[in-house]
Amino acid sequence: MLAEYLTREQVRDVDRRAVADYGMTGLVLMENAGRGCADLLCQQGTDGPVVVCCGKGNNGGDGFVIARHLDLRGFDTRVLLFGDPAELSGDAAANYRTIAAAELPIFCCPKRDQERWLDEHLAGADWIVDALLGTGSRGTPRPPFDLALREMNAHTAKKLAVDLPSGLDCDTGACAVPTFRADHTCTFVAAKTGFRNAEAKPYFGAVHIIDIGVPRKLLSDLLSH
Repeated sequence: MLAEYLTREQVRDVDRRAVADYGMTGLVLMENAGRGCADLLCQQGTDGPVVVCCGKGNNGGDGFVIARHLDLRGFDTRVLLFGDPAELSGDAAANYRTIAAAELPIFCCPKRDQERWLDEHLAGADWIVDALLGTGSRGTPRPPFDLALREMNAHTAKKLAVDLPSGLDCDTGACAVPTFRADHTCTFVAAKTGFRNAEAKPYFGAVHIIDIGVPRKLLSDLLSH
């Protein structure tokens, strides 16, 4: 893997070129990403429930894959979805349908009593996985993500961020209030340019580069321009 940093636009370009130029599919990329995160969680070890907190975009889709692989390996896993399942689209929707059909425990964030709901479903977690916002997010997280991030941060569980901590800007490393404070970050293909910002370092913890199977030539071509 090339030891480089990727911008938000380059991240999008990797996915686009993998599909358009190399015949891969978004589902394959998402599967590899989620499975890589699940592998890392298993390597780190868990003594209790893993709570995977998912948004409506592809970062949430990665979270659905993580949950499926953890459930397959016998871990107590639950999914908290911050959005309406009917609003999911593309690869994220496909992976949601899979875990719903597999009858994984899925809980959708209500419009009321959200703090009580979060307290109930985060209770007893050994790991909390942040699959809320992803690299496309900018600025201050909106409700209900702001409340979710504060509650997730306040919990004593170990914490894993998927691709980058929610609230952290991919390009600049600027940290919104709130930003997820991860013990480990599984970032895909390469570290992101924002990780070079010293302000961001307390938020991503140990960084693990996850190979999602994109061809080396694609990355070489992308980084040579």
